[in-house]
Amino acid sequence: MENESMTEKRRTKTSSVVKNRYNKKAYGSIVARIPKELAEAFKEKCVSTGTPQTQVIKKAIEQFLAEG
Repeated sequence: MENESMTEKRRTKTSSVVKNRYNKKAYGSIVARIPKELAEAFKEKCVSTGTPQTQVIKKAIEQFLAEG
């Protein structure tokens, strides 16, 4: 059993490294400074509706770009 847990941990770390490398290659980052109250309200609504934060932001960017 001890070997299984060591293998799991190693696999998880390797998996994270691979995922991070892929994410750096495939995705960009956007940083926005917004008032704390707005950020907290956004996070709370995302949790209460079960909506990923990234999904909301991505949709807003796509709509903005489609406007021309």
